[in-house]
Amino acid sequence: MKIKYAEFIMSNSDVAKCPKDPIPEYAFIGRSNVGKSSLINMLTNHKGLAKTSGRPGKTQLINHFKVNGEWFLVDLPGYGYARVSKKHKKTFQKYITEYFRKRKQLVCAFVLVDIRHEPQKIDMEFMEWLGTNGIPFCIIFTKADKLKPTDIESHTNAYRKKMLADVWEEMPQHFVTSSAHGTGREDLLSYIGSVNEELKGNF
Repeated sequence: MKIKYAEFIMSNSDVAKCPKDPIPEYAFIGRSNVGKSSLINMLTNHKGLAKTSGRPGKTQLINHFKVNGEWFLVDLPGYGYARVSKKHKKTFQKYITEYFRKRKQLVCAFVLVDIRHEPQKIDMEFMEWLGTNGIPFCIIFTKADKLKPTDIESHTNAYRKKMLADVWEEMPQHFVTSSAHGTGREDLLSYIGSVNEELKGNF
C-alpha cells in the first residue's frame, strides 16, 4: 500500500463523538514510552502527524487520522502512565475501554511493545483483555534498531513462549519495526491493505 496522504481529523475523549465515516479503523496503543508517535509518523511518512515528546504519556485523547481517504489510523492514549494522577489514569482507562467495546468501525488493534524488554505483565494483561473481549489484534515490536538480529529473534521467541504458556493457543500476528530505519513499514502497510481489501463492501 502506498500512503498518498494522511490528515488529522479530530481528538476527543467520547467514543460517541468519533468520526461516523463507514471505513475500516486501526487502533495503535501501547505503554506510554514505547515509541508510538514515532511509529505512526514513520508509517504515514509524515514527520509531524503524531506529536512526539520526550515526556511519556503525552497522548491523552483518542486521535483520528484519515489515510488516503480510505481508512482511519487511531492513536490511543498509552497505558501504564508514570506521570499522571490516579484520577487521570482511571479516566483514560474508562474511555479506552469504551472505545474498544463500542467502536464498530474498529477492525484491528495494534499493540506496541518495546522489543528490548522481556514480556511485561501490563502488556500481557492488556492483550489477554483484548482476547477475552473478542477484539482482533496484532503485536508490533518497536525499536528493533536497538538490538542485534539474533537478539531480535530471541526476544520475539520469548514472547511466543510466554503467550503459549499462558492463555494463547498460538502467537498473534506480529511485526518487527524500527521507526529510525523504517523497518517493518512495508509489511505493516501490506497487512492493512490486505485487510481493507477483504472488508470491501462490508462497511
